[in-house]
Amino acid sequence: MPASKPPAVEIEVDNRVVRVSNPDRVYFPPTDANPSGATKLDLVQYYLAVGPGIVNALFERPCMLHRFPKGLAGDKVHQKRLPAGAPDWVETVQLHFPRWNRTADELCVTELGSVIWAVQMSTVEFHPWNSRREDTEKPDEWRIDLDPGPLCDFATVQRVTHVAHEVLDELGATGFPKTSGGSGLHVYVRIAPDHGFKDVRRAALAFAREVERRAPEDVTTTWWRKDRDPHHLFVDYNQNARDHTIAAAYSVRGLPDARVSTPIRWDEVDDVDPRDFTIFTVPERFERLGDLHADIDDHVFDIAPLLAWADRDERDGKETPADPEA
Repeated sequence: MPASKPPAVEIEVDNRVVRVSNPDRVYFPPTDANPSGATKLDLVQYYLAVGPGIVNALFERPCMLHRFPKGLAGDKVHQKRLPAGAPDWVETVQLHFPRWNRTADELCVTELGSVIWAVQMSTVEFHPWNSRREDTEKPDEWRIDLDPGPLCDFATVQRVTHVAHEVLDELGATGFPKTSGGSGLHVYVRIAPDHGFKDVRRAALAFAREVERRAPEDVTTTWWRKDRDPHHLFVDYNQNARDHTIAAAYSVRGLPDARVSTPIRWDEVDDVDPRDFTIFTVPERFERLGDLHADIDDHVFDIAPLLAWADRDERDGKETPADPEA
């Protein structure tokens, strides 16, 4: 007799139906906190639970997918191009990559069904650009990536986050913090899409240098990893370069405990533990608090003051490391 097909389930998402194959495939291994691990269907149910949040984070942005076709036990696939077999309602945006003179049609989320279809295609992590498809060369999101060195503790991350908040307040910019899902924290700021990647990256570097001036014992902006003090936190301004992406708010991370990059309030910074936010805990938090980044589009910042800082720094002889994508 021919082998029977593996079981599948049909998931209704708004006005779409997404067929999820192999729903019982284990994606995340058993842990002390979750002895049964987590399946592909658990991942689907998580993204459904935080639907408005993940769609808001990805909306109309080119999105690279981190796929695990065999779960975390298998290989990780970094996928720019939309996987084959997408329904005609899944939208894309075409990008050009000058280094290779190639184009790629990347996922461009406009509805939750697209997210669930991507999960059906074994996507765990969603890594969007900081620009939207209306003009992919003009970012509308400035990303502050507080990236601790290998010997930098989380208390340092928390201290530096407060310094970043202080500088943002003085600039009149509204920052939206979140856990990275790893060992650091991110802060996002909505900006007007008036500048290219080069200027946004220069602005991000100028901000990073100001944070470094205020916390020189904790912070570095040194470009080469080998030259950094491993106890310091690197304010990674290069995350604002073209084609550099980091996990979106509400994106699951490919870690055994199924951790989530989770929006937090500023008053949570001192007590936050990124390990507390997983696909098992974030849905209840989302139901209780809603999307803490929901109104980010209402707080647009003009980066002109940061570009003035960048001009000043360059006049003072501080070099801007070359953009690797330029």
